[in-house]
Amino acid sequence: MDPKRLQLNLWTPSISSSSSSLEQNPYFSYCHLLSIDHKHHLPSSPSNLNATKGHHQEFLHLDLTLGPPPDPSSNPNPNPAVAAPTGRRARANPFQKLKGGKSETITAPYPWATTRRARVHDLNYLQSNNIRTINGQVECKVCQTVYTIEYDIEEKLKGIKDFVLGNRWRMNDRAPKCWMYPRLDNCKNCGSSLKPVIGKKRDINWLFLVLGQMLGCCKLSDLKYFCKHTKNHRTGAKNRLLYIAYIELCKQLCPHGPFHL
Repeated sequence: MDPKRLQLNLWTPSISSSSSSLEQNPYFSYCHLLSIDHKHHLPSSPSNLNATKGHHQEFLHLDLTLGPPPDPSSNPNPNPAVAAPTGRRARANPFQKLKGGKSETITAPYPWATTRRARVHDLNYLQSNNIRTINGQVECKVCQTVYTIEYDIEEKLKGIKDFVLGNRWRMNDRAPKCWMYPRLDNCKNCGSSLKPVIGKKRDINWLFLVLGQMLGCCKLSDLKYFCKHTKNHRTGAKNRLLYIAYIELCKQLCPHGPFHL
C-alpha cells in the first residue's frame, strides 16, 4: 500500500466524526492540506511550491502564536488530598523510646556497672573505688557445672587495646572471627566448653564478657539491646553489632581514648 494513501485513510474517520469542528482546527487543516497535496500529486512547479510554502508558514505562525501558557495559580489542585512536597522529609529517629512502665535507669546489677542499662563505669572510677578485678559465671555445655572466673581489669584491657589498635583498620567495622567464635575454657569435669551465663538482658555482665572476649556468645537480640541503650544503630549483621559492642564498651572504660579513632 502506498504510504501517501495510508496517511489519507488514517485521517478519514476523524473527518467524518466532527467535520465542522475539525475544519476550524488549524493543525487539522495543515495536515489535511498535506494529505490533499499527496493524493492529487500536485506538480512540483515553482508556483505550487511557493503556495505550499506559504501555507506552511501560515499554520506554523498560528501554532507559535496561540498565546502564553496558562497560569498555574488559575488552576487549583484537582486533588487536594494529595499535598505537594514541601522539601526534604525529616529523618525518623532511629532510637526508639522505652515501652510504658520501663525506665532507662535500673538498679546496678554489679559494682562495676552503672545504674543505666548496658553501661559500665570507666577505669578511673573503678581504680578510685579499689575495683581492680571482676568476676562472672560460666557453665559447662554438657554437665552444666557452673564456675566463677575472675579477671584482672588492667591486664585484660591491655590485651584488647593492643588487638584493636593493631587490627582496627583491617577489621572494616566488622568483628573478626576470634570475636565471633570465642575460644572458651574447658570444663574440669568432662572437658567440654564453658559458655558464659547470660540471663536477662538488664542483668548481663557486659564488662565480664568484653574482658573475657566472650561477647560473641551473646544472641543477636542481646546485641541489639546493647546498641539500643547505648544510642548505636542496631540494624545489621551480627558481626557488625558485635564490633559496635566491643568498641563501645572499650570507650566506656576509656572515655578519653585511645578507642576514639
